[in-house]
Amino acid sequence: MQQIAIFASGAGSNAQKIIEYFKGHNRIKVALVVCNKPGAGVISIAERSAIPVLLIEKEKFFRSNVYTNALKDRGINFIVLAGFLWKIPATLIQAFPGKIINIHPALLPNYGGKGMYGEIVHEAVIANKEKESGITIHYVDEQYDHGDIIFQARCDIIESDTAHTLAQKIHQLEHKHYPGVVEEVVIKSTKIE
Repeated sequence: MQQIAIFASGAGSNAQKIIEYFKGHNRIKVALVVCNKPGAGVISIAERSAIPVLLIEKEKFFRSNVYTNALKDRGINFIVLAGFLWKIPATLIQAFPGKIINIHPALLPNYGGKGMYGEIVHEAVIANKEKESGITIHYVDEQYDHGDIIFQARCDIIESDTAHTLAQKIHQLEHKHYPGVVEEVVIKSTKIE
């Protein structure tokens, strides 16, 4: 059984879709939710699903191996970022090589990088009068939004779209595609081992 940890910072809508998708799965289990914000919505989602939550502190996350060790001790095999706003430290990336993925609310390599998340991304896309946007699911490396792309899905932008309406379209793509792509990537990674 592959055990995944979902890292999230906010409301947790993607985390919820992933948790629902893997409920009763015969090969993959959401074994832990890792969160950096006390009171975030994702904590309630995890608690309702009887999934343990690990609340992390910034100093320890970036300057020690305490959380890397905690993940290994809990038998975590794979990490899924679902709206997690901190950069992943190199020590964690090295401890889980090729086993950390992220979802970004734009078509990378455009509209990625430090500070590019959530509504900020959608506002930039709309301001530049783009004709389409979408989601990118990618492996995590030491740079923001930079790792190898696994999957992209696109949506059209119409003239009346705002950052808010675009965000709704992007959320639909995320919820539709992320759980299935997570499943494919985790199963593929176990075949490589």
